[in-house]
Amino acid sequence: MASQDSTQFEPIALREGEGEALWFLGHLLTIKASAATTGGRLAVIENLAGQGPAAPLHVHRNESEWFYVIEGELTFWVGGTVISAPAGAFVFAPVGIPHTFSVTSPQARFLLGTDRPGFEDFVRAVGEPAGALELPPPPEGPPDVARLTALAAEFGIETLGPPGIPD
Repeated sequence: MASQDSTQFEPIALREGEGEALWFLGHLLTIKASAATTGGRLAVIENLAGQGPAAPLHVHRNESEWFYVIEGELTFWVGGTVISAPAGAFVFAPVGIPHTFSVTSPQARFLLGTDRPGFEDFVRAVGEPAGALELPPPPEGPPDVARLTALAAEFGIETLGPPGIPD
């Protein structure tokens, strides 16, 4: 007989613009599902990003990461394979596989999810509450790479290189 989890969670039903909105490294991220709302089962984050390199080359040690492109186009580098991902594309980066991505259209909206929660806590540690549901204003200076790398490591994310698709 299979055991049943007796913990009950409320259904999640968020509309466009609903969720915890954060400005994170030049993007607008809206947490739609988190450890707290799914009993530690998964995390789902809506991402609005402008054109350009979007994430440093990195590897997750604790969770796999997936992406579903809603609008625009992304280019991914996953384990050495370059993947063009227009609207409607799905890309999966398994735990332990290095990956990065860039936004190749002027702007893109996509879902980012993990099979274990935790990434949303990294987003909270690095980001700040969004002042509006739009891309944040340009930063006043370059990001503190040493601080970002150290924070990422605390969440099981190893930074391997700069943002952008490797040659």
